[in-house]
Formats: sequence, structure tokens, C-alpha cells
Amino acid sequence: MSDIEPQAVEGLLDAAFGSDRFGRTAYRIRAGADAVPALSFALVEDGALVGTIQCWPVAHLAPDGTITPLVMVGPVAVRPDLQRGGHGRALMAHMLEAAESLADSALMMIGDPEYYGRFFGFDADATGAWDLPGPYEKRRLLARAVNGHALPTGTGMIGPR
Repeated sequence: MSDIEPQAVEGLLDAAFGSDRFGRTAYRIRAGADAVPALSFALVEDGALVGTIQCWPVAHLAPDGTITPLVMVGPVAVRPDLQRGGHGRALMAHMLEAAESLADSALMMIGDPEYYGRFFGFDADATGAWDLPGPYEKRRLLARAVNGHALPTGTGMIGPR
């Protein structure tokens, strides 16, 4: 995404999620982190940014001090007038393909389990004892092993890496 102006990405995120998005729990988890370039992509059509996916380095912090790196997936954003056209699905598929060889850890996200489970193999099987620094629905805390990296299964807080 290095060729895309950061302001264009921020504008797209505002259009897709609203300018109040910064109060969401996902933003607390990745506070102060830079997106993972190898797993963050932009979709450009006719020279205009129409979609983006960003991934972030985070970690599972166990009560015993064990730190397990994770990659937080999202946001996946598509220009509102083009939503439901398959762009978000294409961005996720592209990111997952890259993650299978480039991810330095397993993936986690906050998302719709019916959608991300059905199409991309994310589930809440390993996340039941995880906690986040803010409100969230437990069923929406999802994870997926990739590139040989297993998921932590025990109690722990998800936060910046």
C-alpha cells in the first residue's frame, strides 16, 4: 500500500465506517502500531482507491507473561457505492494467499463469524478465553492459523505487539 496516499485510505475508512471509528475496540488493540506492509493491500480501479485491507502486529499476552505474536486482520473497507460487489472478498482472498507464505504469526480479527467463517476459515474455537481492551461480542472474536503458526488457546489479553 506504499503507493497509496495515507489520506486516501483514511478518507475511504471514514466513508465506509464513519469518522467515529477511532473509538472502536479494534483501534485500541492496534494503538501505536504500523500496518504490516506484506499483508496490507489496496484495490485501485481507474486510478481511484476503491478498497483496502490492513493487517496489524498484535499479541496474545498470557497471565504467566507468555507473549504470542498475532496478526490482526482489518479493517477491510470498500467504497460505499461499490460494496457488495465482491471487492472485500477479493481483498481478503489476496491477503490470505499472501499470509500463507508471509505471515509471521496466526491471524485474528473481530468480524462476522458467519461470513468470515464460511468464506475464509476464521472461527472462535481458540478465542473463548481471550480478552480485549474494550467492548466486543465474544462470538465475533475470530482467529485462523496460517503459515504453520498455531493459535494460542489459553487465557490472555490481546494488545499491541
